Amino acid sequence: KYRDYMAVPHNSERPSIAYFSMEYGLSHVLKIYSGGLGILAGDYLKEASDSNVDMTAVGFLYRYGYFTQTLSMEGQQIANYEAQHFGNLPITQLLNEDGTPTILEVPFHDRIIYSHIWKVAVGRINLYLMDTDLELNSEYDRSITHQLYGGDWENRMKQEFLLGIGGIQLLNKLGIKKDVYHMNEGHAALINVQRLLDYIREEGLSFNEALEVVRASSLYTVHTPVPAGHDYFDENLIGKYMTPIVQQLGISWQQFMDMGRANPGSHEKFSMSVFALNTAQETNGVSQLHGTVSQKMFQPVWKGYFPEELHVGYVTNGVHLPSWATSSVKALYEKHFGDSFFADQSNPEIWKKIWDVNDEELWDLRMHLKKKLVDYIQVEFKEGWLKNQADPSRIMNMLEEVNPNALLIGFSRRFATYKRAHLLFTDLERLARIVNNPRRPVQFIFAGKAHPADGGGQGLIKQIVEISRRPEFLGKIIFLENYDMRLAKRLVSGVDIWLNTPTRAQEASGTSGEKAEMNGVLNLSVLDGWWYEGYREGAGWALTDKRTYDNQSFQDELDASTIYSMLENDIIPLYYAHNSQGYSPEWIQYIKKSMAEIAPHYTTKRMMDDYFDRFYSKLAQRSQRLHAHNYAIAKEIVRWKEETAAKWETLQVVK
Repeated sequence: KYRDYMAVPHNSERPSIAYFSMEYGLSHVLKIYSGGLGILAGDYLKEASDSNVDMTAVGFLYRYGYFTQTLSMEGQQIANYEAQHFGNLPITQLLNEDGTPTILEVPFHDRIIYSHIWKVAVGRINLYLMDTDLELNSEYDRSITHQLYGGDWENRMKQEFLLGIGGIQLLNKLGIKKDVYHMNEGHAALINVQRLLDYIREEGLSFNEALEVVRASSLYTVHTPVPAGHDYFDENLIGKYMTPIVQQLGISWQQFMDMGRANPGSHEKFSMSVFALNTAQETNGVSQLHGTVSQKMFQPVWKGYFPEELHVGYVTNGVHLPSWATSSVKALYEKHFGDSFFADQSNPEIWKKIWDVNDEELWDLRMHLKKKLVDYIQVEFKEGWLKNQADPSRIMNMLEEVNPNALLIGFSRRFATYKRAHLLFTDLERLARIVNNPRRPVQFIFAGKAHPADGGGQGLIKQIVEISRRPEFLGKIIFLENYDMRLAKRLVSGVDIWLNTPTRAQEASGTSGEKAEMNGVLNLSVLDGWWYEGYREGAGWALTDKRTYDNQSFQDELDASTIYSMLENDIIPLYYAHNSQGYSPEWIQYIKKSMAEIAPHYTTKRMMDDYFDRFYSKLAQRSQRLHAHNYAIAKEIVRWKEETAAKWETLQVVK
């Protein structure tokens, strides 16, 4: 099967893609990801392989990656950075013909940065990773690829310089040219600096001509819904690294800085996102709602236009179904949906066959997955809990309390304050009544990491751990440390409900709830991100997307009260409405409706098709036209723009 899979050639009828990202979540053994952005990028590469897309990806091989999380006895997060031994990873180092390592030499402002190149074979496509931890570099530069999102702003500047400018130089060194260049977040914006330079040097184009050509084949995907989430660099820092390159571009320093400012001519910091906007023909958010939010967020860049007029679209994120559906769930799909299901997994008609699956078969599958999760918790976390928590008898009691027959609710994600992990603990007395009903037990399972610099997020983890140790919540509220891809797959398949409570309009997409969908887990979430468009009545639960209060504390109290009421009056009674066979037929109907009407729309298969339909194909066509006949159309466009700009002051509206 593997040989047959690998033997399928790329689809030559679709454009080829170069993809750039700071992180990729492919497997828990390869620690080059931190959270949702990386997991999404990893899923996307897997789908590119499955869909026979001609794609090459570029990123970093981090020596320490993102941190491993442990908890102190007081519940404080401890970030441990453990070195990866590259020789033990499923990667291949690129070598020269004489067997020596291939070295990429990237000129910085005053020195050369040397990188080894490693290849990750993601099915049929290749991901190339740069690694600066070699003796040719100074200690100062070896650390560029030590940590993901680590270090100070200068280290971040060096990382983004290397990803963008070095990333294009890497492809040039390997002789790889693609039709479309895709920046996954603003971290990769500087790819277009090197691409501009290449067209100016090698094709003899002017800066403006090169800009038309580069724009035509560039796509920028934004994952951030608030301006504060973007990278902004001081002019002095930008100047330190970019001055020699700007001189080669043949433009003034002011002109270059203004390409990274929403207000040209101001003293604003240089925004990588604004630079990406100004050098890409197309931009997209990662859900329908986030597309609208992004239009408003970026409107200051294009003054005089209404947000809805901007060339900012969207493609809603999806998840790689074969990666996130458990083997038993995939077996059910193959049994009832047919052998060709995975090749056509975004087809809603196929998913309707879930209605024909026997209710008891689906309930038994869900109970099997819940038991697997509970067994995993009891085996994998026992040792760590005994070591980090003072009372062994309490730990043993807690392990015995974890119950696969209870209604299990999961909340697992990055612990940023806008995710509002604290919401459930607004009224502890009411929560205690919910979890301590002996006839209808409910248990909550939390997991997630806070960024080491995020004191607020770490404080939330500590608060939850402290509450979980109170007698009334022991074994009813559980925090699992070191959330990674392996634990995530257990959780998104093993709970009954996936809980998500972001501050409204601050969840760009979110994909953990989509992973839960693929396993028959129901969602309870604020109508934000993907759930804003995904929610169907009778297939999950939703808190309104509308705010009632401007005061966030009041809004939090209202949302918490709404969640308690939903649990008490709707969700818990529905789950425990068992018939004589010991299961809830009504609950199964919710699962079937969710799988039939929601799941098919949130796979990376649908996502990949959307990128081609909405962006890749038209970018490639435009780029091809601008390249034709020695860039004749590009040069004509530039002539018209320059003449119009020169004569603008003399234009009069006559009628």
